[in-house]
Amino acid sequence: MMKMQIIKNIVSLVLVISCVTGCSKVDYTKIADPAYLRVFNNFNYGFSLGDKDKKVPFLCMIVNPTFDAEGKPVGGQIIGDFLDVRDYYAPPYPSHVGSSTSVNNPEYPGKENVLAGPIVNGYDLSSWAQIPSGTHRFMFFYRPKNTVPYFKLDRNLIGDLMMDTTVTLTSHEVYTMHLLQKDYNTKENGILLRQEGFHKQPLSDSLAYVNFYNYSAKGFQDAGNDTKPEVYKMGQFQGGVKDRMDVYLTIYPNQVSALTDGGAYRFNAIAGYKGKYFATVERNNSSNTVAPYFSFPVFVNPAENGIATSSWQSWEFFLPGLSPANNPYHYTFTNTDGNWATLNCLNNGNDKPSASTGANLPNMLVNIHSGIYNPRTFATVNSIEIVNGGVYLTTIQRKYDKPVY
Repeated sequence: MMKMQIIKNIVSLVLVISCVTGCSKVDYTKIADPAYLRVFNNFNYGFSLGDKDKKVPFLCMIVNPTFDAEGKPVGGQIIGDFLDVRDYYAPPYPSHVGSSTSVNNPEYPGKENVLAGPIVNGYDLSSWAQIPSGTHRFMFFYRPKNTVPYFKLDRNLIGDLMMDTTVTLTSHEVYTMHLLQKDYNTKENGILLRQEGFHKQPLSDSLAYVNFYNYSAKGFQDAGNDTKPEVYKMGQFQGGVKDRMDVYLTIYPNQVSALTDGGAYRFNAIAGYKGKYFATVERNNSSNTVAPYFSFPVFVNPAENGIATSSWQSWEFFLPGLSPANNPYHYTFTNTDGNWATLNCLNNGNDKPSASTGANLPNMLVNIHSGIYNPRTFATVNSIEIVNGGVYLTTIQRKYDKPVY
């Protein structure tokens, strides 16, 4: 009997210890009148020898900071630490939460354990953080690229200011903040706050939507290539594109039609969507105006059943006057002088149309288990943003029914 009681006591003690050491509870303070905020660090330099004297764009964001007697920050209402350069793809869900491989955060909120945005008018805002509406001071500080939290750094490493701005956020509005290099020659930096409007528009569930921005710095494309980021996976974009570009869309089925002599994949476009003029984008990193959305049908392949599609999108950017019909740079990988660049939004790494694939990022359409269908394809809302030597895709997901097993 005594042995049984001892065993029970030991088990109870182990359970208590495991809960104390292995479980953590996050108490969220309800925000009565929130706005929704997402922050991207677009300072995509630091990849070439010409950047060796620049400060690494690894940042700590402090909202409404407090200071000590010497003027150094000691806290703030909101802290977004370890803010690294953004990923080329921002998926339609907070994919970074719970990641333990690195403290580096490719966006805010990203890995931060904060109160996330809800579903608003059918759009998933879980990649946006809730933040009290009103006027806030945002300060961004350089920090060493290590794993030490900002306020635990040596005192002499705290307070190296990159940018300081004050913005007003309106209740229940959705905002995307971009940290940008404004001028490539003067190295002027700036902040652009974009108030999104996709959740207010009557967008069709049968169409995918995309808009385009070129937030590149003034003078980037004209600068010498030896001063630019060496990111070969960005293909023709790494040298920059001209200030005004026409955008053409080609949609391919997922079936390989043939192989070229060099062993590259060759696909036949879906009828009606081969080199179709789609939009025009102009370089502008000062205006926070939301670019208009353009659409294409989710199901364009008549061979598919209207439930799921494996088609993928290829976006070509041309200097006005050029087009897929008279492209003098076909099969050129990078040396296009900013006159042509390609972004392929693929299903997987095998969907490569040729050796001149340019930049490759994920498909804009979301395939997911929903209801009785696995997979089922859903329309999305997307933004393609060109920044200096990179092209970025942000995808926003529609609400979908839970899987039925």
